[in-house]
Amino acid sequence: MEQINQCPVCQNNQFSPYISCVDYTVSNQSFSLSKCKSCSFVFTNPRPNKDEIGAYYKAENYISHTETKSGLVNQIYHIARKFTLKNKLNLINKLSQKGALLDIGCGTGSFLNIAQKNGWKVNGVEPDTMARELALKHCGNVIFDESFFQNETNTQFEVITLWHVLEHIHELELRIKQIKKLLKPSGRLIVAVPNCSSGDAQHYKQYWAAYDVPRHLYHFTPKDIQNLFQNFDFQLETILPMKLDAFYVSILSEKYKKGSFISGVFYGLLSNIRAASKKHTYSSQIYILKHN
Repeated sequence: MEQINQCPVCQNNQFSPYISCVDYTVSNQSFSLSKCKSCSFVFTNPRPNKDEIGAYYKAENYISHTETKSGLVNQIYHIARKFTLKNKLNLINKLSQKGALLDIGCGTGSFLNIAQKNGWKVNGVEPDTMARELALKHCGNVIFDESFFQNETNTQFEVITLWHVLEHIHELELRIKQIKKLLKPSGRLIVAVPNCSSGDAQHYKQYWAAYDVPRHLYHFTPKDIQNLFQNFDFQLETILPMKLDAFYVSILSEKYKKGSFISGVFYGLLSNIRAASKKHTYSSQIYILKHN
């Protein structure tokens, strides 16, 4: 375990305890979250280091790495993913002419596969061996491990995406600097993360499934994303909702607190209704950024 002594967003070193959550996916261990006293950013602290974290992904039901369809929640995930993949493709097609696309944390390659078929020249980075092998089957020899960032390349990308990936990255500052170098001056960076200021997060508290400790190292709000990327001269251009996430997260949260499926659907719907009247408070959101 490693202790974080400096806020990843504002570099302050004064924190207060925020909440304690259980890892319901793998270990059943409890993990503490800290809140920065200066900028209010919330992060898992202490956390497993890079050598330890892999063990916390070793679960048959960790869906982004295994594509399992066992259980009702995972079946719902796959149904929702068909819609979200089309929405993601439509989004990048609106943002840019078809060119070079890099998906960081590409999982089993579902998004890259649909983009590749649509005419994009794709590359993906996935640190998990099992997920990477599945992605290679889907997309061909365009999937790499994290050594991709150490290789010298002149390639720059029209679009770089991180779909629910930023919250997993240990060396956050280093990775954002690498992304900045790889993104064309006119390119777009797309970051999707859970929003811990959403209505479902406030309702479920320590049971909120999108805390997903210890795999989620950081727990972002829209203000945090803006503040973090301003440090690297990125400008936040647009925030878009991911409305289906509220249902998936709420249903899973109900499972953790031994509630009902119907309650999960209800609170997912309620979260979306409340978010519609309050700007940028959806369960998960997409942030579109560009070079400043």
